[in-house]
Amino acid sequence: MTIAYAKRLRGWRFILFNVALSLGHIAVLFNVGAYIALLPHVAGDLGGVFPSFGTWGQTYFIVALALAFPIARWLSGRFGDYRLFSTAFVVYAFASYLCAVSQSLWLFVPGRVLLGFSGGITLYIGQSLMLKEYPDGRKMLGLGIWGLVTLMPFTLSFPIGGLIADELGWRYLFYLNVPLGLAIAGITGSLLAGRGFERSHIRFDSIGFILLALILGGLQTILNLGNDFDWLDSPILRNTLIMLIIVLPCFIIWELGERHPAFSVRLFSQRNFTIGVLCLMLGFLSIQGLLSVFIVQLQLLLGYSSSLAGMAYLPMILLALPVTLAMHVLPKNIDARLLACVNLLGFSLTFYWLGLFDDPGSFDQIFWPMLLLGFFLGSFFVPLTRLTLHGLSGKQQMRAAEESGLLRVVSGAIGITLQGIVVFRRSPFHQLQLADHFGGRQFASIDVLQELSSRLAASGLDSGMINRKLLAVLKQQATLLALNDAFLLASYLFLGMAGLVWLAYPTHPPVHPTLAKDLADIRAEEIMEEP
Repeated sequence: MTIAYAKRLRGWRFILFNVALSLGHIAVLFNVGAYIALLPHVAGDLGGVFPSFGTWGQTYFIVALALAFPIARWLSGRFGDYRLFSTAFVVYAFASYLCAVSQSLWLFVPGRVLLGFSGGITLYIGQSLMLKEYPDGRKMLGLGIWGLVTLMPFTLSFPIGGLIADELGWRYLFYLNVPLGLAIAGITGSLLAGRGFERSHIRFDSIGFILLALILGGLQTILNLGNDFDWLDSPILRNTLIMLIIVLPCFIIWELGERHPAFSVRLFSQRNFTIGVLCLMLGFLSIQGLLSVFIVQLQLLLGYSSSLAGMAYLPMILLALPVTLAMHVLPKNIDARLLACVNLLGFSLTFYWLGLFDDPGSFDQIFWPMLLLGFFLGSFFVPLTRLTLHGLSGKQQMRAAEESGLLRVVSGAIGITLQGIVVFRRSPFHQLQLADHFGGRQFASIDVLQELSSRLAASGLDSGMINRKLLAVLKQQATLLALNDAFLLASYLFLGMAGLVWLAYPTHPPVHPTLAKDLADIRAEEIMEEP
């Protein structure tokens, strides 16, 4: 066992450490949102693939980022926090270079996976490093700053990423990561050199981790390839589904019998944890998925530049920042169910508002809902996190926070593809409906398309050009209606979650007697699990 070095950083070293740590956090989270803003550029430059193929680099990046959480816990116990943090940023810089020089998806996607895995390790370790260096009286301040930086993927990263794509080229997003990652590794490594740590000798659950990776990777592969490879008509996807059906029960059985599992399935026996995680997953699935699909469609469908599409998300930061700070200072005795319910109802209202978007040329129809969305985004995480962790002891809280974070991050990757599937499936339906309605098939007295075609032909346009133009307009409006459907479905989903949170136990004392008994059982299990 190595004896920990007790002294904290002081003065300019403490400031430099915070700057490096914050820049590292920003760099990783910036890649989550910025990549979506420049996705059309990436798809066009990597062999001219479909934008749906370009999303592989994002979804596999996020899955790898989530899978890094359980292994980061074990690696930090073996090699120490600061050593692992510095090494992970060196790997992060190397992975960024691979992405920057890629000429095809076959190098780009593995580079993004390595980038996500190393970035996930830095996210997991970074917060614990911060809390160790902050004095006890300032830990809440540190957590508040950390929470503000966490908003990066949803606010500033979109317009900055779009600006990089338009002015410098998408590859510079990754080129800039190389010196930044190496600088962060060098600064934190030199400032914390010589720090000891308490070495952990717990065996890593490698089998459970491999099974978890197969489940998450297999599920994401089915969603990524489904639309383009006709789902279960593809032998690859059929075999992947069979693998999932076999691996999932094996994973649950293995983790229930493991003393130190990579993923603690037993936590789902706690009502608050299950409800809180479910709301976090479904909520993040909708938020991440809709924001990602919307910014891509603003470029592909409505002709926005990457930077202009990113600017549509900038209003969120105006309310997201102050609300995030306010949520960290709210009294603990306010029932988290009430705060979560109000927040979820607000999301439902905002997504319903966005679901009414029907004027491609009206920036106002985007600005005001996005401004309101920032308010509810800033108040989304804190009440649901309190609800999820309520009633758990210290050791269980750490595992619950890790697992809820893993599932929430993975849900973001699933949401990107799921929302894309909704738009992909609903677009042909609306296109047919519009053609029938305006083409006289639904009502013989209404034949707008024929009348418009006649006027265009009279102005000298040939029939082929007229048909192509009308088809383009129909496709644009049909996709816009499909996008509205995705927002409206999310609105109804958040409405249901607002009612679901009331099935959880209240988060203020006294603790429910049944839950108190469950907590006693958990503490007894913890004592038996101690090495």
